[in-house]
Amino acid sequence: MRCQRGHFSLPDDAHYLNCAYMGPLPRAAEHAAIAGLQAKRCPTSITPDDFFVASNGLRDRFAQLSGAPDPSHVAIVPSVSYGVSTAARNTRLGKGRNVVVVHEQFPSNMYPWRRLAAEQGGVVRVVRPPDGKRDGEAWTEAIVGEIDAGTAVVAVETVHWTDGTPFGVEAIADRARDVGAAFVVDATQSAGAAPIDVQTLQPDALLAAGYKFLLGPYSVSLAYFGDRYLDGVPLEEGWTVRRGARDFRGLVDYVDEYEPGAVRFDMGQRSNFALVPALSASLDLILEWGPARTSSYCRTLSDRAAPRLRELGFGVSPASSRSPHLFGVRLPTGVTAVRVQKSLDRFGVSASLRGAAIRVSPFVYNTEDDMDAFVDALAFAAKSLKNPAADRSTSRPN
Repeated sequence: MRCQRGHFSLPDDAHYLNCAYMGPLPRAAEHAAIAGLQAKRCPTSITPDDFFVASNGLRDRFAQLSGAPDPSHVAIVPSVSYGVSTAARNTRLGKGRNVVVVHEQFPSNMYPWRRLAAEQGGVVRVVRPPDGKRDGEAWTEAIVGEIDAGTAVVAVETVHWTDGTPFGVEAIADRARDVGAAFVVDATQSAGAAPIDVQTLQPDALLAAGYKFLLGPYSVSLAYFGDRYLDGVPLEEGWTVRRGARDFRGLVDYVDEYEPGAVRFDMGQRSNFALVPALSASLDLILEWGPARTSSYCRTLSDRAAPRLRELGFGVSPASSRSPHLFGVRLPTGVTAVRVQKSLDRFGVSASLRGAAIRVSPFVYNTEDDMDAFVDALAFAAKSLKNPAADRSTSRPN
């Protein structure tokens, strides 16, 4: 794969290595969103079919991306927390039973389970990395070891959102099935950047925020629901999810029956005429690039930086223990987060400080120059520790 920067409006001097924070909107998605807003100028062009056709097209695209056997398993939701809350609403925990989660996983896949446990007398088991080491294989073994006959739910991420530690989700899924537990996966930091196959993984719910590696706008996300939840109760009682909803004349003839599948879990006003076309346009690009090719491209970039960072004294996990598109860089003694942030700003590099790591998340618009600028910024941060005069300099490197 070649660099795809031409699809984006990123400034030439911006080294944006922060897709895990927020993916930049491709030009095609921007144009689709603008066209959707412009249609509202004169709504006579918006027909009843427009409330359904574009939404179903978005379902089709995510089914292709996730390997879902049928688009009817896909729901359009505003956020991951909405999708997880939907699963939690339809999960019976029971007194003394447990929910297995990962230490410091993203709050969207934590708070709904904490509430469920508090309301039903359950327990949330938080699995920490063994010996404090962020090793994906060892951490996966620890997660599998915490799943037992009393486990009702296993709720994890595909990779840890703070530093890209990859989890063996297939092994975790197998163990969850062994004990009959629901398996709920937050794939936000993988969907679009790495292959996902729900037919192999068989999650009961898999959620992905649209605004990161799916390159969509904020406030529209996607959720796959397996058979365990398909007959569940939605968070909202929307009208577009009912049988016969396309017949606007008959909307007052109230129908309790939902459309089949996960459509019942759609958010209200899911037919947003700007957001849905924008995310659809981005998914068209992602499907064209292919998650496997994208992952390989990102691996080339991250592998370029890793050995140089280690030489500077920064901690970087080996390739087997980090995600190609998302990895953490640990600070050496004496180099503070404040110093690093100043240096990143100085070199025009955008990355995230998460916990004790710098989170770096390259994507298809990045180049080797971007990775070199990141390494140079950290080299400057380490150098300025030994040479305070360099840190006080306000000049910007060329």
